[in-house]
Amino acid sequence: MSGPVRFGRRVRALPWPGLQWAWHAPSGLAVAVALVLAVGVSVGTYGTGGAAADVQPVAAPDACAPDWVTGWQTAAQPAPGNPALGGTTLRMVVHPQVTGSEIRLRLSNAYGTVPLSVAGVSAARSDGAAGLLPGTVASVMFGGQPSVVIPAGADVLSDPVPLVAEAGRPLAVSMFLPVAPPVLTQHSVALQTSYVSRRGDWTLGDASAFPVPVGSWLVLTGVDVLVPRPVNAVVTVGDSITDGVGSGPDADERWSDALSDRLSRSGGAAVMSVLNAGIARNRLLSDGTAGGGDSPLTRFDRDVASAAGATDVVLHIGTNDVAARRSAAEITEGMRRFAERARSAGMRVFLTTITPSDAGPHGTSAAVANRAAVNAWVRVHGREYADGVFDFAASVADPAEPTSLAPEFDSGDGLHLSAAGYRAMAAAVDPELLTGSPCLAGTSPVRVLLSGG
Repeated sequence: MSGPVRFGRRVRALPWPGLQWAWHAPSGLAVAVALVLAVGVSVGTYGTGGAAADVQPVAAPDACAPDWVTGWQTAAQPAPGNPALGGTTLRMVVHPQVTGSEIRLRLSNAYGTVPLSVAGVSAARSDGAAGLLPGTVASVMFGGQPSVVIPAGADVLSDPVPLVAEAGRPLAVSMFLPVAPPVLTQHSVALQTSYVSRRGDWTLGDASAFPVPVGSWLVLTGVDVLVPRPVNAVVTVGDSITDGVGSGPDADERWSDALSDRLSRSGGAAVMSVLNAGIARNRLLSDGTAGGGDSPLTRFDRDVASAAGATDVVLHIGTNDVAARRSAAEITEGMRRFAERARSAGMRVFLTTITPSDAGPHGTSAAVANRAAVNAWVRVHGREYADGVFDFAASVADPAEPTSLAPEFDSGDGLHLSAAGYRAMAAAVDPELLTGSPCLAGTSPVRVLLSGG
């Protein structure tokens, strides 16, 4: 699969004198952002497994110029187009993982059957809902033009947008669709509230123009951020458990979010952008089943390899294949193929055990036996094909009944995890096995200082 159509200029080398920088966004933005990177804080070691090095890697100074990294993304799925969306503006709310001076947007018509016209796009800091922070709204261009037509089956990447992104602070991306397509590319289970306007181009409009909340991300599938020093990304691939089902809406409590928080608190070279490529109902061995999107191997190029700065990938999947009565041999062969694909792309790849469940077809005696066989293979043979193994099943199992989730980690349906369960999964990741971001070695966590508003 080819990558997105790219618009705009090459990355420019920005001057970053010393260790303190300030960005002043255009268009009267009253917020100055300073990044202070204090030298001399060492990074500790984590976990007990794997062949981890005792010393964090250090990048050559000339490799540490400003660069792009994907700061937020979601995995695309097809959905029937809603005619009511024609002539409205979509306002998608997202939370970037990194801080930087510019952004660029990836819009997707990957599953479209006809070209998708987007007649206007803006980006701004969000108040967390449909509101835009005053003075932060920036128009988005594509090859210098304010509109773009995305071919069927394609993605596009915008020109750079001079808008400061801050790690964890919400951005709002607004897109005017003159006509609703018959098939819309979206991510169904966002666990994040976004908005649809009343009729009209409201890309620069205030919250009052957006009366309809939606729980999916539409058209927007990625936000890249220009960071002062290169930050690498790890992509988490999987099903509803990676998608975060069972955690709270608008709370960023997926296991990928918990891992991001853990790495950012560590600081230094441990910091990475943690990207989520989970799709509810996804299966390792089949495409498009019951709305579950394409398999991880089919969507690898779009959801993993195309992410700017991606160096690592963690695969956590298989529970839906077990429920569909696929054999342990089939599932482990699928894991092996995925690991080989990731390694052929030059990435570090990590396999995980399948978390326990006693729910419906996930909890039959045959499913329990199959899952146990897969997990035994991952523990014994996973490192033969991958760069490491994370035992998610052991981290969340009930000690008294290991075939079930521990009560405190169960969201209530016997399959999906609570926020505490997702934190336990993230705690099972050994950061020493990840690539990390060598250009941040020896630095403290980035502190974002705000003034004005």
